[in-house]
Amino acid sequence: MGVDPGLVATGYGVLEAGAGAVTVRDAGVISTTAGQPLEARLNALHRAVHRIIEEHAPGLLVVEDLYTEYRFPRTAILMGHARGVIYLAARQLGVAVAAVAPSEVKRAMTGNGAAGKAQVQRAVQTVLGLRELPRPSHVADALGLAATGMSRITGRPPGRVAVGLVGATRGGGAAGSFPSSAAARKWPPHSPSGGQPEAGGQSARRWPASGGQPAANPRPGANA
Repeated sequence: MGVDPGLVATGYGVLEAGAGAVTVRDAGVISTTAGQPLEARLNALHRAVHRIIEEHAPGLLVVEDLYTEYRFPRTAILMGHARGVIYLAARQLGVAVAAVAPSEVKRAMTGNGAAGKAQVQRAVQTVLGLRELPRPSHVADALGLAATGMSRITGRPPGRVAVGLVGATRGGGAAGSFPSSAAARKWPPHSPSGGQPEAGGQSARRWPASGGQPAANPRPGANA
């Protein structure tokens, strides 16, 4: 499971290596409500991540590491808060965590450690055999993190291969469809309460995966 942490929006993506195929099990964005107290937003993020981990039971949680330098120190502090509650949720459920630098993911997916967001999105689309670009960029980054983590588990680097994908969405979305970035806020929330946001202003929106054929020789049972 890959997580691109952020206080405003946290992207996540869950991959599974089965017999003869790598599957995108789930992907989306967890958002918190601006203007709420910091502790409420962190609590909402923790609850959402905890629920997703509990649902999918990944073998490894791959979190984007902090940059070596931040132009605005406050950004690094808030990012540290978000990463902290994500780490806590993983620890509570006994899931190992790996911190991976953005440059490592970019090199793994594109061959260029300084690749831009658009290049990463296109690379993730190609590597995972998606019909359309993964949007928003938080989702593409999370899937890239998951793919990089899976390569550590399987011992195989991400390659330009097509994979089997789960395209069904919750809340009536069509399998095989992909929302535009403008429609991202309409994605069904990741909530056991019938698709309504949890108290505290948190919701997670599913990204419907689509397309692709099974890839050869992933190690069965490896989840990231």
